[in-house]
Amino acid sequence: MKIEALRTCDIGGFLTLAAGENWMSERWELAFLLSIFPQGCFAARSESGETVGFVTSICHERSGWIGNLIVADEHRGKGIGKTLFTVALGVLRTAGAKTFWLTASKSGLPLYQKHGFVGIDTIYRWSGEVRQSHASFEPLTDLRSLTRSEADVDFRAWGDRRPALLAATTRRGRFLHDGSGFIALQPCGDSVQFGPFSAVDSVCAERLFEAASRNVVPGTKVFVEAPALNRASRRIFHRKQMKIVGSNLLMYAGKKPNYRPELIYGLATMGSCG
Repeated sequence: MKIEALRTCDIGGFLTLAAGENWMSERWELAFLLSIFPQGCFAARSESGETVGFVTSICHERSGWIGNLIVADEHRGKGIGKTLFTVALGVLRTAGAKTFWLTASKSGLPLYQKHGFVGIDTIYRWSGEVRQSHASFEPLTDLRSLTRSEADVDFRAWGDRRPALLAATTRRGRFLHDGSGFIALQPCGDSVQFGPFSAVDSVCAERLFEAASRNVVPGTKVFVEAPALNRASRRIFHRKQMKIVGSNLLMYAGKKPNYRPELIYGLATMGSCG
């Protein structure tokens, strides 16, 4: 078994494995990670050259994320996932990350715990259909990129600057803000993901959600991934008749982050980059 750099031509193989696990993954994310942090993206190849596993990572200013760790079913139990994980973790350390993040399924939990990762929150995946609201809200500004105030809200939420990730995700669709928060509307197959989505309070968050909903065709399925510790998000999404359709454990290792889930209403990606 060889661990080699992930290549653009590997993306299709990853997407095939991800679809088999019912992951919501798209080509743009792998292409983005390869463009911004290629040294942290790897593929496992058998002696015959077959690609049987993948892992990606991204390094921000103080922290890093490990995501998209997957091994083909027939090759599991051989230590491939462990090797991919430890290689990616080592690259993040070399890059200067002090805090390491990931979201874990039950199957991956023992591996992460052995490497010092502890749970800090649960990430719920919410799903629902957009229903037009008749509530009266002042219009929000539609921008192509974050201003300093939005970047500062994200920094307060995660305890780190994440300019590349935020720029990539907010450029993918509509991006609305009002100075106290922001929400991106990203295409996700035939659906729409609301995220990154941060706000200083629940009033601002609900105003952003309503504005985003008015920019989506009625009946379109919407997904949001939000921290369980943000109880205001749960109240808002329940009122919007959304339901929890999945969850993963949010974990970290290394320096304890200045994590403020009450400011986070939607992650930027489906669990793999935060």
